[in-house]
Amino acid sequence: MPVLALMFNALVWGLSWWPFRQFQAAGLHPLWTTVALYLLSLAVIVFSNPKAWGEFLRTPSLWVIMAAAGCTNTAFNWGVAVGDVVRVVLLFYVAPLWTVLLARLVLKERMTPLAALRMVLALGGAACVLMPEEGGFPLPSSLPDWLGLAGGFCFALNNVMLRREAARGAHARALAMFLGGVVVAGAAACGMASEAAGALIGWPTLPGAVWLLPLGAMALLFLASNLCLQYGAARLPANVSSIVMLTEVPAAALSAVWLGGGVLDTKTAVGGACILAAALLAAAERRTTATIAAPEQQEARA
Repeated sequence: MPVLALMFNALVWGLSWWPFRQFQAAGLHPLWTTVALYLLSLAVIVFSNPKAWGEFLRTPSLWVIMAAAGCTNTAFNWGVAVGDVVRVVLLFYVAPLWTVLLARLVLKERMTPLAALRMVLALGGAACVLMPEEGGFPLPSSLPDWLGLAGGFCFALNNVMLRREAARGAHARALAMFLGGVVVAGAAACGMASEAAGALIGWPTLPGAVWLLPLGAMALLFLASNLCLQYGAARLPANVSSIVMLTEVPAAALSAVWLGGGVLDTKTAVGGACILAAALLAAAERRTTATIAAPEQQEARA
């Protein structure tokens, strides 16, 4: 059951690009959709444990988790809604590279040979994915590319901070993560919709009230996927959880290729293989570390 719960969470995230695009086609920008989805989960956390607000407000480090989680979800949801899903998801999973650097900076973890190897694999994989068809230096060439990389960096920061603040209350950490999805996406959406920014996106609108039904259903689905994440990750070793959750990548890639949301060419496939290998090495290193000392550490995306 824990494995199935984590696979459900991964599948929800891997297939989430499709409903985001449907709402965007109906007039609701992915940023507004993100706000709507996380409002429900935030309300559940607040009503289930109102005291979490006190711990959150007293703990500045939880504000960093709020910002990191909010930027993660904002960048990922926006990226997969407007760009090539395969590229965005793979660039998001360059996170092992950022995790090594941030763990060294924030947690003072030493650089192990395995960590250096996964840095090389993640960097090489990203270079393959970003390599222009006509040759040249591999740099992000579009907004979705930047959103994928930024989302992966913030995901790594979120995970490092969750490990750093593992002693904090679970409800307070969850509150920070869900609040981030509402505050960061909402602030970005309001800023871009304002006249001062040139009204780059529209204010939230849908063709009719009937659209509230699929929006509410998607919010419930995201809430259920997070509950499954908490259930599964609490009952499995962290390295096993990380490997199971990688099913998000093939789910996103295959569905995108099938439904026309992305392209899987040779260089993207090679780069993706390197990025997945880096993620698997990260799981292997956590297993080695766990046998030496540390209590179980959980990586999560709200």
